[in-house]
Amino acid sequence: MSQYNSERERPLVLAVDDDMSIRLLERASLEQAGFAVEEADNGTMALSVFKSLRPDVVLLDVIMPELDGFSVCKEIRKLQGCNLIPIFMVTGLDDLEFINRAFEVGATDFIAKPINWRTLGHHVRYMLRASCAFSQLQESESKNQALLDAIPDLMFRISGEGIFLEYKGKSDINLIVPPKEFLGKRLDEVMPQDVAGKAMHYVRRVLQTGDIQLFEYQLMMNNTAYHYEARLVACGADEVLAIVRDITDRKKTESEIIRLAYYDSLTGLPNRVFFRDRLGQATARSNRYKRKLSVMFLDIDYFKRINDTLGHNIGDLLLQSVAERLMNFLRKTDSISRQESEARQPTVARMGGDEFTVLITDFSNTHDLSQIAQRICNVLSQPFIIGSHEIFITVSIGMTVCPIDSDDVDTLLKNADTAMYHAKDKGRNNYQFYTESMNAAAIERFIMTNQLRKALNSNEFQLYYQPQLDAYSGIIIGVEALVRWVHPEMGLLLPESFIPIAEETSLIVPIGEWILQTACAQNKIWQSLNLSPTRVTVNISSIQFMQKNFVETVKRILIETGLDPRYLELELTESLIMEHAEATITNLAELKALGLQLSIDDFGTGYSSLSYLKRFPINTLKIDKSFVKDVDKDPDSAAIVKAIIAMAHNLNLAVIAEGVETEQQLAFLREYGCDQIQGYLFCQPLPPDALIQFLQEGRYVNTVAKR
Repeated sequence: MSQYNSERERPLVLAVDDDMSIRLLERASLEQAGFAVEEADNGTMALSVFKSLRPDVVLLDVIMPELDGFSVCKEIRKLQGCNLIPIFMVTGLDDLEFINRAFEVGATDFIAKPINWRTLGHHVRYMLRASCAFSQLQESESKNQALLDAIPDLMFRISGEGIFLEYKGKSDINLIVPPKEFLGKRLDEVMPQDVAGKAMHYVRRVLQTGDIQLFEYQLMMNNTAYHYEARLVACGADEVLAIVRDITDRKKTESEIIRLAYYDSLTGLPNRVFFRDRLGQATARSNRYKRKLSVMFLDIDYFKRINDTLGHNIGDLLLQSVAERLMNFLRKTDSISRQESEARQPTVARMGGDEFTVLITDFSNTHDLSQIAQRICNVLSQPFIIGSHEIFITVSIGMTVCPIDSDDVDTLLKNADTAMYHAKDKGRNNYQFYTESMNAAAIERFIMTNQLRKALNSNEFQLYYQPQLDAYSGIIIGVEALVRWVHPEMGLLLPESFIPIAEETSLIVPIGEWILQTACAQNKIWQSLNLSPTRVTVNISSIQFMQKNFVETVKRILIETGLDPRYLELELTESLIMEHAEATITNLAELKALGLQLSIDDFGTGYSSLSYLKRFPINTLKIDKSFVKDVDKDPDSAAIVKAIIAMAHNLNLAVIAEGVETEQQLAFLREYGCDQIQGYLFCQPLPPDALIQFLQEGRYVNTVAKR
């Protein structure tokens, strides 16, 4: 038996006739053939039974009271899922009009009376089998169509001559013309010549080899590039099936993945990974063709200050502007722009933070590199306008040459980085070529950095104090705290040998806090010994001063040590307060409100701006020792010192001169009204115990007063 309702043991036939005898004969014949039978004696009952039982076959008399067979058949066909159930119209009518009407309302076949009872079961079984087969075929076709609808591809049948014969699939794929307009036309009639030629090549190849061919192509439509993948399969002696897929989104995704993997998201420049790859290719060509290349390592000087002062948003915008200016400059460089090969173009990359690298593969000698490096310094020293800010920067550049220094990628990068740090040690805003001696210095610097990290925990730092005196009375009015590093191997180290490293690594923050804490505590000890109350001056690093919690740190230390704020003076460099003017004013005002003394160190070496100076709540200006050194010999130094003293007094500021070493220097300073002095003429920096003895003796008071 063919398929039917799986919940039944036998197919169910609904026999509908108002004649009971006919129904009895139908039942007997159909049950004999293996069917189950239900009966209905009119059309209304037939619909009710059908809806409740959903029989597999219906035998339907045409002429019945209330509702005739045509109407019942029509209503059954309206029910969901009942369009394929076999319905036989049983009637004694045999005219053409009856037959047409029966098929119009959905009848499957008709059985004429008198019925051949012997063949009725076979007739019904045959029609049920055909209905099931048709149902299965329709279901299969529906699945196939659903599958085709789900596939995001367009399928073409193409002849060996390149003529489109048929298409199936989605018609909303972006093509030059709708797919239906392809039919009957050759490839070169509906596609660009280059794409058509490529497709025709693969059509012939499929027909010759029988192998599947796969290729990609691109179409430009409305100034937009669309990408496609075509898979060609032989489907006859002289025909191929082309399965075309729009891969534009995939290409965009791939491009985005490549961009994220190989390009810096902020500047759009190649990143470290890309640069290493390009450098590896360049070194291979360098070895093969015996050509030189150079790696430049650029670092923006004092970039952290810009971030700390103006915020990371301004810092990011500055990095973008630096990248753009750097790229524009290199494009215009004559020795580079003449080259047509991409492999010989300079590669500019952002390595991270404020560090950039440049790969130069086209130069004659190191003089060319020197010119490029100097021009980069000059170009980047021009002001950047970022929002409402005019920002000036300098860069330090390190350079290494392949194969002279090395032909290894990692070594070249390390060499350029080492040379860049050497440029910073040389005062920044310059370039340096790598040398072997730099490597030894870099190793020493690395060791020193590691030792410096341990020094604080190992209590290797010590404070020395240099007295500061009234220039006329000789009374000691204060001391300046000066840090020393008691190195376990190298002995006593002065600040200039380790403070720059501490600032670069930000170790200056914890070191500076230790200095401040120790100096305040020491001053409190001196006061407890009934020594004359005196102020202690502590130098503050710009990195330390720009910490968000700096003022709170000072407050905390004063509370912990119990030192009266008027006995603490903070000394800041002129460059610090001028480069970060707005932020400095806020911090200085808060510190001043605590009762601290504030002074500017090294005055005269930087901006020396009277208009800015008036805005700061400063107590004292310190004249830099470079001017004091030659004040009695050099007219320029003498003029500067006179001007500083006069300007300070006009602003009601005290003046202290450092580095006083001779009687002549002292006489000059006193003659022109310098208020305070310090230097080796009176006392060198002393450890705490020695300074206590110095304070108790007060031996310089009368000596200075007599001079």
